[in-house]
Amino acid sequence: MKSYIARRLPPRFIRRCMSSLRPNFGHWRSVADRRKADINFTLAGGWLFVGPIRKITMSTLHGHGVELVEARLRVGAFSPHRHDTYTIAMTTAGVQSFNYRGNGWRSLPGQAIILHPDEVHDGYCCDTSGFSYRAAYLPPAHVQTVIGGAALPFLAKGVSTDTDLVGSALRLITMCAAGNNHFGYQDALHELVSAMQRCEGGPAARRTANREAVMRVREFLDSVPSPGTNLDQLEEIAGYGRWQLSRDFRSLLGTSPYRYLQFRRLERARQLLRSGLGMAAAAHEAGFADQSHFGRVFRRTFGTTPMAWHRPEQPRTIIL
Repeated sequence: MKSYIARRLPPRFIRRCMSSLRPNFGHWRSVADRRKADINFTLAGGWLFVGPIRKITMSTLHGHGVELVEARLRVGAFSPHRHDTYTIAMTTAGVQSFNYRGNGWRSLPGQAIILHPDEVHDGYCCDTSGFSYRAAYLPPAHVQTVIGGAALPFLAKGVSTDTDLVGSALRLITMCAAGNNHFGYQDALHELVSAMQRCEGGPAARRTANREAVMRVREFLDSVPSPGTNLDQLEEIAGYGRWQLSRDFRSLLGTSPYRYLQFRRLERARQLLRSGLGMAAAAHEAGFADQSHFGRVFRRTFGTTPMAWHRPEQPRTIIL
């Protein structure tokens, strides 16, 4: 993950960069003309930041084309700009303010920011304490793999407190940060798009789930396959589209294929630990990438570490 930080750049250099990057900077050129300018800027998906900044870190999810941005800002503002992607963001600390579709919005931790492609917006600190946020720039083409040619979901409000939408946005950003978890990314994408469609208010088509196909997929997942399992394989086993399979699977079993697989691997690892196998060997046999990966998933699921769970109960003295 690379960091892009600029501090106290010469005004002449700033003017030259800005004139080459955008045809009309107007206000920002006047800012750059100040003799003692303290201006930091970075470009990511087309936006320009002007003002003191602590740190901006950027990374791109390999193989998916999803850009992940993490930033911590004290003061300053993003100029009005737009992206050709969805902006899926979450404020992690402080209060983030921005203008979107003619209204001013404020985002707090625990809320989701969902901005539609090609919609102008900005961003700024509303106080001196600043804010931190994480954002994933989701290409519409990825969304289309879920909705199959239907109209892209559109949320008129810039900020949402919907529990499902907030949870799915956080999960997508987390999967983007993981980078190499393709199955998890596909599952998180489906979950997010489904939540966006529900919040948009579109009618949900009801149909009978394909029980036989779901049972075939479940049997495959019960075998604890390799970490390379993905929706392409499950689609082939089921015999029909991956996204409809995910809906059917959730309808019949109450969870997604990805999460079902995670539970099966965790249960397999616990069985191996009970049998006396070491932590690293159990993680490998259960299909986890390594012991560290196993520990993170275990703690996120059960709220404790594998070591604490497996620690034998200490003998106790009971006084009657």
